[in-house]
Order: sequence, then structure tokens, then C-alpha cells
Amino acid sequence: MAEDIVAGVLRQWQQVHPGLDTGPMAVIGRLNRCSALLQQAADAPLRRAGLTRPEFDILGTLRRMDRELTPGRIARETFASGAAVTKRVRQLEARGLIGRRPDDRDRRVAHLSLTDEGRDTIDRLLPEQLRYEAALLEGIGEARQEELSVALGELLVVLEGRLGSLME
Repeated sequence: MAEDIVAGVLRQWQQVHPGLDTGPMAVIGRLNRCSALLQQAADAPLRRAGLTRPEFDILGTLRRMDRELTPGRIARETFASGAAVTKRVRQLEARGLIGRRPDDRDRRVAHLSLTDEGRDTIDRLLPEQLRYEAALLEGIGEARQEELSVALGELLVVLEGRLGSLME
């Protein structure tokens, strides 16, 4: 099996600081590298449709929750700032993919929902995006993908518990 770039970095650190525990760097370095590469590659179907990943995430959140949501709720669901969600919602609304309804009691609150075009867009793009993502993972067998998914899920629970309160 070919060596990844992080293995070379770890080897260099061991030469400079023998005995240094680079185990955390082995995991986090690889996660960061994978994340960067996936961000560059994984959104090709979305770009062809004229959407960014964050816009797709908003459409997907509205579709999977299948009800009106406030911008604040979308921000929590997509791990985005309120300002970023507001900007993206404006863009999606201008394109006719999202509708906005003011709250009956508090006019400062908006309720967002997919338009028919927005629903059609996400329903068309999601299977295409999933096929594309599956192709990115083709070099790893299904059993290993499942193991990786479980391990990353465990890490996510730990990090959300430790870091979640710091990010609020």
C-alpha cells in the first residue's frame, strides 16, 4: 500500500524528536487532510447544479426535517453561523428554492421552507451526490467503510461532548 503524506510528516517528526508520541497527529492530521481533499473533490455535482455545499446542506436540512425551520434552527443543524445562514438563505430565496413566511406573533422571526423547485432540486441532486461520494470511497471495501464510519462516529461523540460547549 502506498504511503500517505501524513506518514512522511510523522517520520520527519520522529527524526527531529525521537520518542515523541505523534499518535494524535496521525489521526487528526489524516482527518484534516481527508477533509481538505474531500472539500475540493466532493462537490462536483453540486457545482454543476450551481450550488455550494453549504447551500446544499440548507436545502437538505429542510428536506430531511420536512417542515418549516427558522434560520437559527438551520444554523444549529448545519453547524453554520447565523450570519452565514442568513446570506445563503437570501441567495436560495432569490433563486426560488426557499420560501420565507413571517411568524404570526413575532415579525422578526422567519419560517423557511422549500419551494416546489427547491424540493425537486434536492430530490434530484441527492442521489447523484451520493453516487459521486460512493465513487470517491471505491478504494475502500464496504466492511472497511462501515468500520471507519463507526470509528468516526465514536470520535464525533467524544469531540461534541468536549468541544460542543466551547463552541456555543
